[in-house]
Amino acid sequence: MVPSHTDIAGFYDRLQQQVIAARASKSPLFIQGANSKQFYGGECEGDIVDMRPCRGIIHYDPTELVITAYAGTTIEEVERTLAEQGQMLPFEPPRFSKETTLGGAVAAGLSGPRRPYTGSVRDFVLGMKCLTGQGEILKFGGEVMKNVAGYDVSRLMTGAMGTLGILLEISLKVLPRPEYELALCKDLPLADSIRYMNTWGGKLLCISGATCDAVEVHLRLSGKQVAVEKALEGLEMHEDPAGLDYWRRLRDHQLGFFSLAAGESLWRISVPANRPMLAINGEWLIDWGGAQRWLKTTESASQIRALAQSLTGHATLFRSTGDRNETFHPLPGVIKRLHLQLKDAFDPDHILNRGRMYPDF
Repeated sequence: MVPSHTDIAGFYDRLQQQVIAARASKSPLFIQGANSKQFYGGECEGDIVDMRPCRGIIHYDPTELVITAYAGTTIEEVERTLAEQGQMLPFEPPRFSKETTLGGAVAAGLSGPRRPYTGSVRDFVLGMKCLTGQGEILKFGGEVMKNVAGYDVSRLMTGAMGTLGILLEISLKVLPRPEYELALCKDLPLADSIRYMNTWGGKLLCISGATCDAVEVHLRLSGKQVAVEKALEGLEMHEDPAGLDYWRRLRDHQLGFFSLAAGESLWRISVPANRPMLAINGEWLIDWGGAQRWLKTTESASQIRALAQSLTGHATLFRSTGDRNETFHPLPGVIKRLHLQLKDAFDPDHILNRGRMYPDF
């Protein structure tokens, strides 16, 4: 049930007063929705800001392909509402629990297997309302693309991990669900799989997912049935026995690969899709046609990041059974100064999610 305007106004007022009081005392605040991504980023301290009371669909216009919802709305509710009209969130946000929220998905900036073929979270954010660390409620963008003018702060907030502001309301562009989808697989060694994905990724096929592990390459085709069947002709692959459920489990990190043993860490390495395999010990799962590479390993952070950087990429410590204080790839000097200037502009006392991205954030 959508809260009443009175309920939301009261919640916003209490939240605003909490931020103003925290700023006065220089006390940190820890922003949470369902807390399903508590493992991601540095550890935060401070009073908890619970966003779950701020939930529900505010406005949905299927004809205009736009939906606006409160930040505490679950991804499940958003997707169920869209599915009733044959539409979807194109960036496939991972759902680490049934209670994963829209605000958390946008703040984390994570996208699923469809990302290289339709776009990232940031590409579909039209506007938002947020509460800054100065205690100001601001609104940016709107519900149509032409409303996005000047500094695109809505997209700046996307992926900022709540360090620039508390997301309150979010407007997203959505897309129609594909008419037909087919999951395929083929036995192929890892190095050959990367070449295979790059070869077919460069052709005009209706690929909406391409991934591989140590023994198999997986493709997902989406579009008109006639186009999917036509694309199938040259691929020499067979239908995946797991069907489309494989892609749901990949998206939501429910594959066995994502379970960690003691001492292991899960790294998310971003490199150009055509780069060769990194020479490092561990277990691999390659997504996004080669551009996103998941690595389970016990090797050191410095070694992994040096190798990623040598291939013009970067590495994120996504999940760890040990220290997680250096989650994100270190920023070059100039970029770091820009990030700090943005932090100072939106949250001058550094009270919002302090340490979630970098220790000095």
